[in-house]
Amino acid sequence: MLKQLREKRAKLVAQMRGIIETAEAEDRDLTAEEQQSFDDMQAESAALERRIGRIDGVETVENALNQRVDAHSRRSGIERAGGPEASREFENMGQFLNAVRFNPNDQRLNFVEGVGAAGEGDDRRAEQRMDNDAQGGFMVPQQFSQTIMSVEPQDALVRPRANVIPAGSPPDAGITMPTLDQSGAAPGNVFGGMTFDWIEEGGDKPETDASLGSVSLVPKEIAGFVTVTDKLLRNWAASSTFLTNLMRGGVAAAEDFAFYRGDGVAKPLGILNAPVTKFIHRAVANQVAYEDLVAMAAVLLMRGGSPVWSAPQSALPQFATLKDPQGRYIWQANAVGGFAGTLLGYPLRWNNRAPGLGLKGDILLADWSNYLIKDGSGPYVAASEHVKFTQNKTVIKIFWNVDGAPWMNAPFKEENGYEVSPFVALDVPG
Repeated sequence: MLKQLREKRAKLVAQMRGIIETAEAEDRDLTAEEQQSFDDMQAESAALERRIGRIDGVETVENALNQRVDAHSRRSGIERAGGPEASREFENMGQFLNAVRFNPNDQRLNFVEGVGAAGEGDDRRAEQRMDNDAQGGFMVPQQFSQTIMSVEPQDALVRPRANVIPAGSPPDAGITMPTLDQSGAAPGNVFGGMTFDWIEEGGDKPETDASLGSVSLVPKEIAGFVTVTDKLLRNWAASSTFLTNLMRGGVAAAEDFAFYRGDGVAKPLGILNAPVTKFIHRAVANQVAYEDLVAMAAVLLMRGGSPVWSAPQSALPQFATLKDPQGRYIWQANAVGGFAGTLLGYPLRWNNRAPGLGLKGDILLADWSNYLIKDGSGPYVAASEHVKFTQNKTVIKIFWNVDGAPWMNAPFKEENGYEVSPFVALDVPG
């Protein structure tokens, strides 16, 4: 109705404009007949304008009221009387997982083809492979995926400190980043092969080129499973926090382990297997000595950043009883003050994803800002009742794509030839 009234008024205004332009073109005033027509159209246009104003005002108020009702409905999870469900978002992770399992036709779910759901008749009950799935999974809503994938420093060692590259579009496409090739002999390696010479006035300027390398990251798939009872899953309000924390912790652990110890085959390249890492032989097998730690700090690439120590908790007694060269305890036994949180000026993190005490790489001093993480698509969630059907249990699978690697491919030689690295690990005795 409003559109028709506006179109009618626009035609009247155009006719009024035509009367005026005709008279002006002939350089005369309006005739009595033209004046009457003009006045009639002007009055009709004014009446239309009042009707348009009334209708437009009512619609504006109605839209504002509807927005308030929708907002209230989304917060309270109620339905508007006589209409479809007003809530357009899930209240929490538990409600989302409940819909995936018991109401897959919920319009709030975003189904993605071919990303991991196991179909009926699928006998992949043991290994639950993802690379040949025929159906798909449900994209975790953004407000929950951020909760799952965004980990605090106390939850994960690497992601909070690394350089994270967003998924982009397409999210799972590989990315190749150019880098300076700083390998080779000093001092030319410092600037990627560029050398500098002092020359006499009028002398020939030496030719020099910078060597470029590259690092390529292609997100790889990773999946995790959790089995929950259908009774718990139906009570989504109670299960939300439990399931969210379970998935969040699992995602953080899986990524951290790969960023730390991955071999780069269908998974990220972990620091302990990367050629950039510099290993220092320890003085005594299965021991951590003060001299070992000083030797590690001495070859750390000191270019700002925020280096952090990482050690298995089994090494705590040896750290607590470390002695300086004069035989004095570095940290006095203090049951009140607790154990020191820094070592040689850098924070110390207990990391039970590291190798056990005495193994190669158990102690690590790393500046993780030199590690690249490329996020891909996901996370996704798929649910299957078939695996545990007779037990009234549901297997929930969460899967996503990610890759990681250090951007340097070798230790770095300073201009005086001294070799350092942003990643320094303790080795077995030489």
